[in-house]
This record gives sequence, structure tokens and C-alpha cells, in this order.
Amino acid sequence: MREPEGVLDARYSSSGARARDWAEAERLLTGAGLFWLSTVRPDGRPHVTPLIAVWQGGALHFSTGPGERKARNLAGNPHVVLTTGTDSWARGYDLTVEGEAVRVTDDGRLRELAAAWEAKYGPSWHYEVADGHFHHGPGRALVFAVRPRKVLGFGKGEPFSQTTWTWGG
Repeated sequence: MREPEGVLDARYSSSGARARDWAEAERLLTGAGLFWLSTVRPDGRPHVTPLIAVWQGGALHFSTGPGERKARNLAGNPHVVLTTGTDSWARGYDLTVEGEAVRVTDDGRLRELAAAWEAKYGPSWHYEVADGHFHHGPGRALVFAVRPRKVLGFGKGEPFSQTTWTWGG
């Protein structure tokens, strides 16, 4: 995946603000502990839920049980937004990642992701992999990858800023 150039939106940025580098945004995505996933219900209403995710290979990865609301929503509409950041308006940096959630079913790739989950979140998040799913105790989970099409970054506190990164498509 090519590295996009950040474009500062002066309408939403303080004087003297600068566009952030994509490498900085990737570091934030890699280190973020909690994300909010936005999906769309079949009747068009939004659904938002917190979850953990792993940034790897140019995509955010998350998992969900096959019967959960988010999995059922994705079956009808794979377009999502994942958001992470801080709960303060005056400090920190927030990111929103827009893209399409694509199911990961290759057991070899899932084993790599399972190792990444455990390395990031600890042994409570240990998964076995079989038949295109994560397995944890009696349950199984679907795994999705979201390659960004557009990412918005919001610098909070002086200088306030809004940086946009886009990919083709």
C-alpha cells in the first residue's frame, strides 16, 4: 500500500497547524487500545460498538461472533468506520478510518493475526484458529480486515488540526 500524503483542511485547523505524516497516524493506529466500530443495520439505522483491533499489513483487523449485530450488519453492508482517540476535546489526536470490512478466512493469515492480538492485548486474548475462524472457549469469531479508503485525523488542543489521507477507490 502506498503511503498517502496528509492534506491539512484549513477550515478546521488553527493558524500554524500542519498536516500530520501518515507514519505518525500508523503509529497511533498500532498503539490504540480501543476502537469504536460503526456499521449500518438493514433498516438503515446506525450501530456503534466498542471493540479491540490490530493494525497490521496496512489494514485494521477486528473480530466478532457470527450472530452479533455487527456481523449481521456487515453481511448486508460492508462499509464501516472505525474510530479511536482520546475522550478530551483539548488534547490528543483522534482518527477515523473509513473502508470496507472484508472477511479473513485463510488459516495461515488468521494464525498471524491471532499472534498479533495476543502480543498486543495479552493472554486473555489467545485464539486458536481453525476452519477460517478464531476460536476462544466454546465460541468462534469472524475476522475482518479494513483497508483504509479515507482516514481523518483530528488534532485537539492548540493547534487544532484536521488532516485527511485518501487512497484510490
